[in-house]
Amino acid sequence: MSFELPDLPYAHDALAPFGMSEETLKFHHDLHHKAYVDNGNKAIAGTQWEKSSLEEIVVGTYERGAVAQSAIFNNASQHWNHSLFWQILAPGGTKIPPALEKALTGAFGSVESFKQAFSAAGAAQFGSGWAWLVVDTDGALRITKTENGVNPLCFGQKALLGCDVWEHSYYIDFRNKRPAYLENLLEKLVNWEAVAERL
Repeated sequence: MSFELPDLPYAHDALAPFGMSEETLKFHHDLHHKAYVDNGNKAIAGTQWEKSSLEEIVVGTYERGAVAQSAIFNNASQHWNHSLFWQILAPGGTKIPPALEKALTGAFGSVESFKQAFSAAGAAQFGSGWAWLVVDTDGALRITKTENGVNPLCFGQKALLGCDVWEHSYYIDFRNKRPAYLENLLEKLVNWEAVAERL
């Protein structure tokens, strides 16, 4: 099956009042994400992965411990990552549902402690990558970070929340202030209802 660029679930300018500009979304979604889709389709053409699901491709082409991943993996995983990313954003964010609030408090002590730890993980990711809230293989909620396009699927984890910390995700709006981007996203942009549904 071929990859397709998903439509944004909101207008390109809908997040602008909350710190993510229309320009960022046009570059990030329309150009960067589309490039992963187009390059992924080229990479799987004529291979054993041509008719596989996106998740099967990500898991099947990930090389644990490898310094560099294949073009198939890189483009498939970044397509998966970004498809999730757009779904967990909403203009102004949403209120954290009680069940998710209880789970975060149980795992991290408080919602505020979770946000601080998540922001710290994203800020500390050297170079390009992602910060994640996952359900780990033992059922526990954990905060992780991954390099480049690697994602929780590679480790048998379920991603609830993923934050892109590649420079293209924040440089137009926040320049080199990655911690400010992370704080803004958690306070003004996360669709916590979508996160809770994944829980």
